[in-house]
Amino acid sequence: MIDDYSKKCAQLPEKPGVYFFRNAQQKIIYVGKAKNLKKRVSQYFRKNISDIKTNALMQSAVDFHFTITENEVQALLLESNLIKEHHPKYNILLRDDKSYPYLFLSTDEDFPRLDFHRGEKRKKGRYFGPYPNAGSVRDNLAIIQKLFQLRQCSDSFFKARSRPCLQYQIARCTAPCVQYVSKAQYQEQVHDAIQFLEGKNKAVIQAIEKRMSIASRDQAYESAAQLRDLLIRLQQLKSQQFVTGGRWNIDVFSAVEEAGQWGVAVLTIRHGQLLGHKTFFPNVVDNISAGEVLTAFIAQYYLNPIHRLQPIDRVITTDVMTDRLWLQNALQTLFQHHVKILQGKNKAIREWQTIASTNAASDLQQRLLEKKRLHGQWEALQFALQLSNAPSRIECFDISHTAGESTKGSCVVFDDTGPLSREYRQFTVDNVTPGDDYAALSAVLTRRYTRLKMENKPLPDVIMVDGGKGQLNASARALEALQVSGVVLLAVAKGKARKPGKERLFIWGRDRAIQLSPDHAALHLIQWIRDEAHRFAITSHRKARDKKSLQSGF
Repeated sequence: MIDDYSKKCAQLPEKPGVYFFRNAQQKIIYVGKAKNLKKRVSQYFRKNISDIKTNALMQSAVDFHFTITENEVQALLLESNLIKEHHPKYNILLRDDKSYPYLFLSTDEDFPRLDFHRGEKRKKGRYFGPYPNAGSVRDNLAIIQKLFQLRQCSDSFFKARSRPCLQYQIARCTAPCVQYVSKAQYQEQVHDAIQFLEGKNKAVIQAIEKRMSIASRDQAYESAAQLRDLLIRLQQLKSQQFVTGGRWNIDVFSAVEEAGQWGVAVLTIRHGQLLGHKTFFPNVVDNISAGEVLTAFIAQYYLNPIHRLQPIDRVITTDVMTDRLWLQNALQTLFQHHVKILQGKNKAIREWQTIASTNAASDLQQRLLEKKRLHGQWEALQFALQLSNAPSRIECFDISHTAGESTKGSCVVFDDTGPLSREYRQFTVDNVTPGDDYAALSAVLTRRYTRLKMENKPLPDVIMVDGGKGQLNASARALEALQVSGVVLLAVAKGKARKPGKERLFIWGRDRAIQLSPDHAALHLIQWIRDEAHRFAITSHRKARDKKSLQSGF
């Protein structure tokens, strides 16, 4: 408990800012924002606090500090950054992805390109999304290419063409690279695609009907037939789409709880069309309301610039939020655009709330089932490998190359919640004999664990490599040279037929290999981790190989 709190509270300014509590180890355990620091922080020292979370916080806290900000929006931004940096125990923490998929249309070119985009806004153009996953973007991209035939190729590919590519042959592009379409005609295609992406299907249909009528009048029957086919496809697609009836950009949030775990679903509606949903599973302390979860979650969600590539008109929640007006003002400042946070009761809003809540509950149940399954696999791994302690972190390595060229190494990281994709690492392998997998693996392990030791970061419980005794021995020599100890080293060798389920497991320091039954839970976990390392390595290798091929071609 904090000593002399009354004296410290008396020194607090009556200004907006951020306050944070530290425990006995001087670790930040809670970060909060305030319109009035003196008034807000003093509330923590009242007698008979009924809130369980606040009581637990104040039992752990030994000191507090504060930072004054110019306004409430700055306080919100600073609070979010401190939460992201320090991961305080008593705050809600959104584990957000690095990036979200969008459709990107370049607008500073005579013949704009429509393509898949992931990450922050870097290029000048129009961004449509965010979509819930890459598959949704690619599905929409395929539909738009069929309908409007915009180019998808890179600028370097476009400029180097002397004849049409396959996309033209299968009617997915009008080949502007070789002047098969005029700039004016192509701009019509672009205009139609933009209107379609903005949900203005009726306007697109009317424009195409008009062009079809003109083509028929001018006896351009082939062009009229193509426009007729386009109309048919558009009308079929329109009948299948879920359209809200408005043109707003709306995000709908719903938070549900089960067995101490929270799921927050975000329903994405752009230009009146439902693009899909994504459910997040934030770290949340016990005894907290859905409104508090949504308030903290939404603040962190929009402070990620990925979620601000398109301005939002409405934010709809399923529960009454704390600090709603504060958050609304902050969003308007961030977007430079009028934003309303609603928890209304009209029919349309109730429908969206129901969809969001249903998906949040369904995804959370799946998450809990997956968590239970994973827990069983990690337990099975401990017994299968005869480990004295249950492992909680595995790093797996694989090497990929083509005849020794463009050699890449991968490291994937798993814990008892599954893959930790943010901690994956790729390695370019130079200065080894081409095709020498043992030397390549040794080089990758040396680089990885030299760095971890230099940065004083914890080592995994298990280091796994794809391969047999040769890879095991090479890995052991590399780790021994670095004086890495207390780690289980495991090599996963495919059987002679290279069929899943026939793997042999070699553990450093043991004479005999282990072979588990094909339906063994531990083997399923090992296969998953190994296959993920292989996928990550081969993806990196293919990019390097294709880049090298392109450079040599030019």
